[in-house]
Amino acid sequence: MNNISKKLLKLSLGLGTFAMASLPGLSVFADGEADGASTNTQPQGSGWPMWIILIIYVAVFVLIGYFLIFRPQKKRKKEEEAMRASLTLGSEVTTIGGITGKVVSIKDDNVTIETSLDRTLFEVKNWAIREIKKLETDDDKK
Repeated sequence: MNNISKKLLKLSLGLGTFAMASLPGLSVFADGEADGASTNTQPQGSGWPMWIILIIYVAVFVLIGYFLIFRPQKKRKKEEEAMRASLTLGSEVTTIGGITGKVVSIKDDNVTIETSLDRTLFEVKNWAIREIKKLETDDDKK
């Protein structure tokens, strides 16, 4: 090993020892002894066992995942279901493929859409409806 590698190794070992010694309860050295001469390698009374800290970290990450991923996804899914439940004949809709048209028939989970002046009919699944365009009335403009 060259001289720079040896210095980097000493520095990283020193920083690791410092980090372990500076966190209460995480030190493996008895009474703060870093030379390894002590026979007692258990931390002294004030620290927490390592498995409790690990459980706390896992619980924190699970909570973060729940509030950042699962909860918003669940909320979005409920909103989409409510939107699709309010689907009525004559509604202007847009599908996930970008096709727009007027709903002419609703059967179970299939929706038939009239898309153009030529009265072209498309049958799509209910879950393929991305949005329902709300028609403005005179009451909405006020």
